[in-house]
Amino acid sequence: MKNVLKITLVVGILASFGFNIYPIDGYERTGIKRLYQIKKFHDDSIPYRRIPAGAYKSFKDIKLNLKSVSDSLSSILKEDKEFSTKIKRIIPGGAYSAAVLDMSNPNDLKYAEHRENIGYQPGSVGKLAVLNALFTQLARICPDSWDDRMMYLKDIKVSSRYWGTGDHHTVPIYNIEEDKLTKRQVRATDEFSLFEWLDHMVSVSNNGAASVLMRESMLMAAFNEKYIDLTEEEAEEYFKNTKRDSLTNLMHTVVNQPLRDLGITEDEWRLGGLFTRPAGKYVGRKGGSIGTPKGLMKFLVLLEQGKVVDEKTSLEMKRLLYLTDRRIRYAKSPRLDSAAVYFKSGSYYKCDREKNPNCASYAGNVFNYMNSVIIVEHDDGVKYIVSLMSNVLNKNSAGAHMYLASKIDDVIKNNVDLPEVKEEPYKADDDEDDGNGAIGDGN
Repeated sequence: MKNVLKITLVVGILASFGFNIYPIDGYERTGIKRLYQIKKFHDDSIPYRRIPAGAYKSFKDIKLNLKSVSDSLSSILKEDKEFSTKIKRIIPGGAYSAAVLDMSNPNDLKYAEHRENIGYQPGSVGKLAVLNALFTQLARICPDSWDDRMMYLKDIKVSSRYWGTGDHHTVPIYNIEEDKLTKRQVRATDEFSLFEWLDHMVSVSNNGAASVLMRESMLMAAFNEKYIDLTEEEAEEYFKNTKRDSLTNLMHTVVNQPLRDLGITEDEWRLGGLFTRPAGKYVGRKGGSIGTPKGLMKFLVLLEQGKVVDEKTSLEMKRLLYLTDRRIRYAKSPRLDSAAVYFKSGSYYKCDREKNPNCASYAGNVFNYMNSVIIVEHDDGVKYIVSLMSNVLNKNSAGAHMYLASKIDDVIKNNVDLPEVKEEPYKADDDEDDGNGAIGDGN
């Protein structure tokens, strides 16, 4: 199963017009090959209008904002009444919940909340728990060597098999020799490094990639240091010969226990199962999935403090969340064009066609979850975290999320005297998606 390879540099321009999350100069560090082309465009001053000015930070420029803050979560997330009142005034009605932390001044943090403990189906935002699970297992196997952990991520390649299939959303597939990009669904024969699977999971939010990484996290937990030598056949035998209940409990522990260890409760955030149906061949579901603005806010605050696994891990996870492709939903606000954003969006909806035969995508009439978590960093020092979750029936809430982003940014920057930025109505891209969507595609 494991092909440990030393990735050699590609000195040509790699065709790459897919999604990109990790900073564009991160190819040599990660081996995520499609990062090379955008960096080449930038270095050669070739126009590339897919990403705004805030998307060009180097991976070395990305920092953790709250390392100097040693306060507990309960102290940090203590509501500032004045700030909270301002935020609540701009939040729409009862279908929205939010948590907002202004961390522009680490010595004077301001926190606002609105229905912050209401539980929502997290959709693709839940994939942050998978990201945490994999890094937790890497730290357990390689406790004393960050270089070894990076080697695992960059050099270990694993195949999809049935785990990665069943998601209709595409991933970018590159033929380096032919300099050619193909966007297609994941196939059972596809093989990528752990870093590339992470990129597929976070950037294009591919559900199959999430299931593959949950599988690898389970195998790391089961085989410990023997994982690196585990063959594909041995891995499949393990799943075939282990009781279903045991595998289900292992998955649940591997993904959710790291959240409990961070002080995030089961009612604040949990995942109940794998992200694709074929992956449920041997692993069942347990407990259902839920997310709250408060639970997700806790995770991002701990990330900024360097406390998710450890400081190096927190920083690497933040780099993986750096948005260097087209911005959607909350992140699409023009107010944020010049800002660096670290972003994950998720949606999950269900339509009852008997009630409404014309029920549209992302406008479910049974439920219609849309969630955004984001870290915003402006060059003027304004920095903040937002965790926003909504369940507005019969309407695509992407535009509402974008407009709310502008309002929250105005409140935090307190720049009401600045000229108003005219915002066009929200227009979704043809390929806009976050890896979930219709009932059954998410978790």
